[in-house]
Amino acid sequence: MMLKTLTRDEVLVIMPRADKRVDRFLPYINKYAKEYGVDTTLRMAHFLAQVAHESGELQYRRELASGMKYEGRKDLGNTHKGDGPKYKGRGLIQITGRHNYALISKDLGVNFEEYPEWLEQDEWAVASAFWFWKRNSLNTFADRDDIVTATKRINGGTNGLAERKAYLAKAKKVFKL
Repeated sequence: MMLKTLTRDEVLVIMPRADKRVDRFLPYINKYAKEYGVDTTLRMAHFLAQVAHESGELQYRRELASGMKYEGRKDLGNTHKGDGPKYKGRGLIQITGRHNYALISKDLGVNFEEYPEWLEQDEWAVASAFWFWKRNSLNTFADRDDIVTATKRINGGTNGLAERKAYLAKAKKVFKL
């Protein structure tokens, strides 16, 4: 089913702890959903389930850990001293590593590589989540209702899978899927 404009009440059924934050993010979610092809209710259900887990229900736009675990990770493009903490996860789906910051900077025309903290701003936190979603072909897995593979693409494993599935179940109920 094609997606209509997402409402505050719908988001709050999926992410009840987001009450104080939802109004800041909802306009950007509605703005970027169609632009990035998250344009069906099943795709949005999967997107919101992943975002709910990754951001603690819109609470976190920056990874809580220091980022030192990413220091020297060439697979992330972290080749300079200090890259791990500088390019730790940011956005509603955590963009991580110098390489990914360079890619999103190029694609969105905003210098996140120089100013990584900009991904913590409400609009860029949302835009980066949609960018990541599209860049990693996550609609393909949403269309197949494959939360396991989508989760692996987002975090490299199945961390938080049970919680992601619970958010997805709520979203499917909201969208009558």
